[in-house]
Amino acid sequence: MKCKPSAEATGAWTRLMRARTRVLDAVEQDLKKAGFPPLAWYDALLELARAPAGELRPVELERQMLIPQYSTSRLIERLVEEGLAARRECKADKRGQYVEITAAGRDLQKRMWSAYASAIEKHVGSKLSDAEAAQLCALLDRLGCSCGTGPAQQDGATSQ
Repeated sequence: MKCKPSAEATGAWTRLMRARTRVLDAVEQDLKKAGFPPLAWYDALLELARAPAGELRPVELERQMLIPQYSTSRLIERLVEEGLAARRECKADKRGQYVEITAAGRDLQKRMWSAYASAIEKHVGSKLSDAEAAQLCALLDRLGCSCGTGPAQQDGATSQ
């Protein structure tokens, strides 16, 4: 016997996917208007900045990112080309490598946070009360979205 989702569950799924797409598109546009690179750059730089010693293996970076990044190697290459990250050989495993954030990468991530924070407020915060946002977080946690972190930090260390 096949289990079918209720109309309400299907409606929730559809709205969740539409909201995700619309909000991400709006945030991307706001970053672009502010003269910044795509959100994936910010996300990668944030994860590198948070990592011990500011470095991760490429596969770890992909796993940590908030935004799905199917072409992590291309993203890393762009960050390296722009001087925002550097590749470093793994001393324990010569075949492996690390991606390390540079001072320029830390600076860009911090500067981008201002525009990103404004976009979050514009597209989410201004539309939900703090109580509604907390309720939404609790509902999403039930879907397995919890990351076990607290509220957003001013430096861009968002709860992801």
